[in-house]
Amino acid sequence: MRLKTVPTDFVVIEQLSQALRGAGPWAVYRLQKVNRTTVEVQTRLAREVNLPRAKVIFPALKDKNAATMQHLSLPAGLSGTLSGEGFKAERIGYLDRPLTPSDLAGNRFSMCLRDLDLLEVERLREVVSQLSRSGMPNYFDQQRFGSYVEGWGFIGKTILQRDAEGAIYAYLCRPFVGDPRAVSRFKEQSRKLWPDWTAMMAEAPRPSNFRSVLTYLIDHPEGYRKALNLIPQRLLSIYLSAYQSYLWNSIAAELIFEMTGVAENSNPFVEIAGERLPLYQQLSDRTGSQWRDYRLPLPSHAARYGRIKPLVDELLSSEGFVLNDLKARILKTAYVTKNERAILVFPRHVSAGTADTDERFPGRHKVQVAFDLPRGSYATLVIRVVATLADVSLA
Repeated sequence: MRLKTVPTDFVVIEQLSQALRGAGPWAVYRLQKVNRTTVEVQTRLAREVNLPRAKVIFPALKDKNAATMQHLSLPAGLSGTLSGEGFKAERIGYLDRPLTPSDLAGNRFSMCLRDLDLLEVERLREVVSQLSRSGMPNYFDQQRFGSYVEGWGFIGKTILQRDAEGAIYAYLCRPFVGDPRAVSRFKEQSRKLWPDWTAMMAEAPRPSNFRSVLTYLIDHPEGYRKALNLIPQRLLSIYLSAYQSYLWNSIAAELIFEMTGVAENSNPFVEIAGERLPLYQQLSDRTGSQWRDYRLPLPSHAARYGRIKPLVDELLSSEGFVLNDLKARILKTAYVTKNERAILVFPRHVSAGTADTDERFPGRHKVQVAFDLPRGSYATLVIRVVATLADVSLA
């Protein structure tokens, strides 16, 4: 099975929960884009309307390899229609403040799954139809873990261990999953040059925050903690969030084993950031009703876990932590957030079409599936779960 063969195979429509006004200091626009990242559009729009990028406010990011409709906020007074290569934005109302993630209800997804035989289409249709009834684990998916380093782990963990030197080494030298090519080349050279700050500066991309960090280290060769705090707050928060999400997935996995009553090596699974995380075919009515609305706190020094605290303590101990350690004490501007997340997600308005001839793969078939997800849940995970449970290989 293939997903995203062309960008229009993956359609995302963002749904607002916030009612708009007829006037106000902030204008809300509905933006359509194809084959562009949200950050690329943000940068182009800022240049187009002559505003700092921080004034072009998107409450959520969307996939590049997709056709997406999402929302953004701009100061009032600009044109009602804004456009550029690969995007178009139209003003739809106003607010007295910029949009935030809490203003989003969720997303509607429509996907064309390709390169299938007829039996695979029928198995996929069957599993898709079960999703709204049985739900699935609400794991954070791979997109959350751009700072994961295979075989090593997370810079966020190093920060929580208060190892400023190790965190700086990771920032400058470790190959993160989400690194652009230029950054990957720089890090490859930096591993060979560490800790020759001047030589590393000569390799650093222009412009980049790497240069700010290295400038400080040239003048303060062992000033790792202050250098760490020169990394943008947005990135530091992402690093902490990635590790916190990894821990949440681990705790959720243990609870999935508990609620299904299936031995660890018997569950179907998905692999995310180096972890094999269990799935289930369906839950009993009793188990489903017991866990359907259960919200699991994200691990932080302020989290409260009640009866499952021994499980959490054991898992954190295997990572070298206790709950009170989950506080970024060596950072000044970023912190581990206090939040909670539903352990199960139940896609709504689920549909799966019938098999159709696949014009991209002669002799094969395609099928259209659609569903709604709440804010923060991952459509890519839904497709991977469906493929796993239907025993269909995802290319």
